[in-house]
Amino acid sequence: MFPRRAGVVRRRPLLRTAVVGGGAYMAGKASARQSAERADQEARISDLEAAGQQEQAPQVPGQRAEQDPDVLGQLTQLVQMHESGALTDEEFSAAKARLLG
Repeated sequence: MFPRRAGVVRRRPLLRTAVVGGGAYMAGKASARQSAERADQEARISDLEAAGQQEQAPQVPGQRAEQDPDVLGQLTQLVQMHESGALTDEEFSAAKARLLG
């Protein structure tokens, strides 16, 4: 028969180990990439939620109060003009709708 060489016998276990190790390396790398993507996605979601909460902040009452006297004065003028007959009902309704709306 043929004499056995020591190197031939060891190649198969080494090759098998390399294949298994390479597969484990690739699986670990894919898992790390997926967890990094999940962490990035969660960070973006939390940033969007924080931005949404800032946008929904209540309006400052002082800003609304500054606009009300002007609108109220204009409405008062419209009513006076309507009562004096300077504006018809349709003109009054249209002007009021533009003012309030």
